[in-house]
Amino acid sequence: MSNLPAPSTEAMAHSERLRAAIGDEIRRSAGWISFARFMELVLYAPGLGYYSAGARKFGAAGDFVTSPELTGLFGQALAAQVQQVMMASAPCIIEVGAGSGRLAADLLLELERREALPESYQILDLSADLRQRQRETIAAAAPRLLGRVEWLDTLPECYSGVVVANELLDAMPAHIACWGDGEIMEKGVALGNEGNFVWQSRPAEGLMRVAAVELAEQCSLPPGYESEIGLAARAWAAEWGKRLNKGALLLIDYGFPRHEFYHAQRARGTLMCHYRHHSHPDPFYLPGLQDVTVHVDFTSIIAAAHPAGLDLLGYTNQGQFLINCGILDMLSAIDNTSKEYVRAAGAVNTLLMPHEMGELFKVMALGRGIDEPLLGFRRGDQSHRL
Repeated sequence: MSNLPAPSTEAMAHSERLRAAIGDEIRRSAGWISFARFMELVLYAPGLGYYSAGARKFGAAGDFVTSPELTGLFGQALAAQVQQVMMASAPCIIEVGAGSGRLAADLLLELERREALPESYQILDLSADLRQRQRETIAAAAPRLLGRVEWLDTLPECYSGVVVANELLDAMPAHIACWGDGEIMEKGVALGNEGNFVWQSRPAEGLMRVAAVELAEQCSLPPGYESEIGLAARAWAAEWGKRLNKGALLLIDYGFPRHEFYHAQRARGTLMCHYRHHSHPDPFYLPGLQDVTVHVDFTSIIAAAHPAGLDLLGYTNQGQFLINCGILDMLSAIDNTSKEYVRAAGAVNTLLMPHEMGELFKVMALGRGIDEPLLGFRRGDQSHRL
């Protein structure tokens, strides 16, 4: 893609190593792998995948900017909700997929200010590179609190407290289905004549087919409609039903309720790639050097979590959630003649406005044993839309 920044020679060599490794797996798998497996490899292949290797991903020097990178007010507002859940369950936090560590640092600092520090702040992130960056971020911003932080390799068997997942579900591998006239195909990845990645479809099977049939019945999908099915995200949400004793999951991500996700106008799905602050739809471009994402079908998340024993505690857009948690009051506490205020106001505008992140990003709370209404959903709850 000529309009995208060219990678360095070293980065290109890294990408070619991952490309070769994926090619080898395709050959071992009779010439075809599902797109979910391809997405898993380009993002998480040990030492080579986008989130497993050492390239900078977050912030101005990376490929995209997340909400915590925009302003500390995001974490400060989220802390109000985290504090309420901890008081109703246990003083513990797990952040899954903590990125640069910016959100962890902001949450800890705000909870310290509120005299509501957790007994432990655990981070589950499988990338050694990101773990190191998270440690450095927290050490720089809140060195006295670093001792409360520990890193996990797996989900705990039993847990009470708060689980925070900001922009996690969109990076979970997803399958791609194509609904035809009387048949359902799964799009996967094969090798072209020159060893390049090409799309290739096969009849859908197993859980993928079951999910695709259900979606066709619910959403009246026309022949030729293509979209993603996030089986991994569903399984992850259901898994917490086995592990969460008391507390809540706070899931923040971009996505839609099912009837909007599988809308007729979204006939080619939501797959999107991010490279050096450019977005494009080609997942085969520079494997290992770009993020590959899909939007979240939030209806499927609660549909998987509820049979596993979790309750829906709230669902709304990010803008409404942050307003409910007091982000505007936090902004007004900054001197409005200062440069800090100007920067913060611009960032808050991005977080709240419908045409920015305020409407596309949603917040869902799932939990067990939480009876009181949650602060972030006290106004504008949209659970009925699921």
